[in-house]
Amino acid sequence: MALSSRSLQSGRVCSRKAAARSFVSVRPARSMPVVRADAAQAGEAPKALSVEKSGPNFKPLRDVMQIMQILPHRYPFLLVDRVVEWEKEKYAVGYKCITINDNFFPGHFPERAIMPGVLQVEAMAQLAGIVMLDPEDTEAKGLFFFAGIENCRFRKPVVPGDVLMMRVEVTKNNKRFGIVKVAASGYVGEDIVVEAELTLAMGKK
Repeated sequence: MALSSRSLQSGRVCSRKAAARSFVSVRPARSMPVVRADAAQAGEAPKALSVEKSGPNFKPLRDVMQIMQILPHRYPFLLVDRVVEWEKEKYAVGYKCITINDNFFPGHFPERAIMPGVLQVEAMAQLAGIVMLDPEDTEAKGLFFFAGIENCRFRKPVVPGDVLMMRVEVTKNNKRFGIVKVAASGYVGEDIVVEAELTLAMGKK
């Protein structure tokens, strides 16, 4: 039986719609959940975790009040909003949310707001302090000092609306003299924006 041109056109339209529906149904998701490797190795059913909870030593400091129990810094110089992963005297991952309300933006700069590089380094140093300080050590009073900054590089500007994600890792810990060296890096998204080797002098009891 011959088909009219209208029927043929209608069939082509239906075919295109069906193809579009099938394409949408098999299109992969933009992001995949993180699966714990230890669970897979143990033969357990993999459990999807958010990126912040994917580390093997996930010990979150859930709010800034807990951070303030460790760091001596206060407004306007407390530059760590949250720590999402840390292991004492080894490493930490944390971040600072950058907003136009930060007190340094009116002067740096009025025409183009950019977070000062020295404050990016200070934020990473504070995160390093969290790695080393013991909140129960009241005799040392939670103090540490900058002793050196080496191989510092600023790759891209950090602006309001960014989240400065930071990672610091202890590379040397001389407990006798209280000198600690850390490798520090900061990211916005997948882009590295700052990196440096920091030296801290821990406060003595």
